[in-house]
Amino acid sequence: MPAVRENKYDDPVFFEKYGRMDRSRLGLSAAGEWPELEKLLPDFAGRRVLDLGCGYGWHCRYARDRGAASVLGVDLSERMLAEARARGSEGIEYRRAAMEDVAFDDGSFDVILSSLALHYVADFRPLAAAMARWLSPGGRLVFSVEHPVFTADGPQDWCYGPNGEKRHFPVDHYFEEGRREAVFLGEPVVKYHRTVTTYLGAVLESGLTLRAVVEPQPPAAMLDQPGWRDELRRPMMLLVAADKPL
Repeated sequence: MPAVRENKYDDPVFFEKYGRMDRSRLGLSAAGEWPELEKLLPDFAGRRVLDLGCGYGWHCRYARDRGAASVLGVDLSERMLAEARARGSEGIEYRRAAMEDVAFDDGSFDVILSSLALHYVADFRPLAAAMARWLSPGGRLVFSVEHPVFTADGPQDWCYGPNGEKRHFPVDHYFEEGRREAVFLGEPVVKYHRTVTTYLGAVLESGLTLRAVVEPQPPAAMLDQPGWRDELRRPMMLLVAADKPL
């Protein structure tokens, strides 16, 4: 039987807090990484699309609205999937499962997406190899994760001065990969730290060809919003795009 997977997003307190975030309420336009992530996406017309860790289904609807032939969103959280369906599921299939437990035939998809979900996976290499198999020749993998600089120390908070000012962001134990006890939205959340080398190495070992590696900065239009200018002080996200050779 599949291992029991941690699922913080079905915790009612955490889910309610998550729902108040701008990116939860407003969608892709409120996601700081979206302008750079969108550039990595291929033409969806006629493509078979898989979204791993689909959450509210923003990327599923984006692909559907751009002519995807089929869209499958996978998420472990029933609350997330219920919200995704409520926001419009026509032309999209949603399935409850852990990313590590799903299985598909080789070449089942032309595009595989994953947005800020793979840092919840304990062992990335087997999943990277599986995603490469599931892609058709010429297909594309695009994913975003929390940047290893952001996940390294664990708590994911700044070091503060005596007057509460943000002095610096701690980076420690960088090469010690594995489980981290993070704090997100004031709640304890388990995430998994791995190095940039591990992320990119796993993609290359799977036989894919790297197309782009991006450390996105916040858009200029967001810098006057509370907290966003501090995002220029350290990378929070890592974006990767890779293609399967023909």
